[in-house]
Amino acid sequence: MRCPKCQYISFGNGSRCRNCGYEFSLTGEPPPADLPITSADAPIGPYTDLPLSAPAPIGKTELPLFSGGGLRDDAPLVSAPAVPRAPLAVRRAAPVAKPAPARPDPDREPELGLEPEPALAPPRPVAVQPIPDTQTSEAGQAAPVAARVVAAVIDLAIAGAIDAIVIYLTLRLAGLTFAEISVLPKMPVIAFLLLLNGGYFVLFTAAGGQTIGKMATGIRVVPQQPDAGMRVPFSTAVVRAVAYALSLLPAGLGFVPILFSQDGRALHDRFSDTRVIKA
Repeated sequence: MRCPKCQYISFGNGSRCRNCGYEFSLTGEPPPADLPITSADAPIGPYTDLPLSAPAPIGKTELPLFSGGGLRDDAPLVSAPAVPRAPLAVRRAAPVAKPAPARPDPDREPELGLEPEPALAPPRPVAVQPIPDTQTSEAGQAAPVAARVVAAVIDLAIAGAIDAIVIYLTLRLAGLTFAEISVLPKMPVIAFLLLLNGGYFVLFTAAGGQTIGKMATGIRVVPQQPDAGMRVPFSTAVVRAVAYALSLLPAGLGFVPILFSQDGRALHDRFSDTRVIKA
């Protein structure tokens, strides 16, 4: 079927053209073909009553295959030229031209920013707080002499009581009386008592800087250097216990500096680099 509008030929029946969508019902019925009847005196030759080519409604040959002119075989069916469009994948926006940067003028001298800097505010004076003296402050004040004497008496009484209990238990285990105390070996007993008494002073001093006597009088032993903290190391406590015996040996002369020195440090305090303060 040929479309009367775009001359598109289709091989099916339909009410509309597949190419341009023209409604075939808008076209009127074609006039009936008037076929002439061949007479008897017609010359013998090709049939002329049925011409193979007939003029088309718009002036084109209906069957170009059997005609010598009219519509060409290579002529496109659609005469309107279609403008092809680029696919979406290659459609790009036109690049925006950026203005070229301004080039410096070689004849122009550069300008130096020599503006004066704003005046800075004078620094505020920082109030320097004086470092409190550990010897004169209440927390680091040197312990009074009376408190140290009372603490020493209490500690010596406790150590003597411990020695008496040890000797009593030793005599009971050996089945001896106090009258037979000379039977016990002197050097082992003395060495054991010294080790026991030294352990009392070392352990209490290293644990909290206070023996039982110092706890009772409210004093404690601390390192001499302020940055060393408030706790006496174990090695320092051992040195102080040994030096304590040295202060007692020459008739207690090692305690005399407590009465005359400003920091109130005895001989064993100077050996161990410690001091006694109020707790």
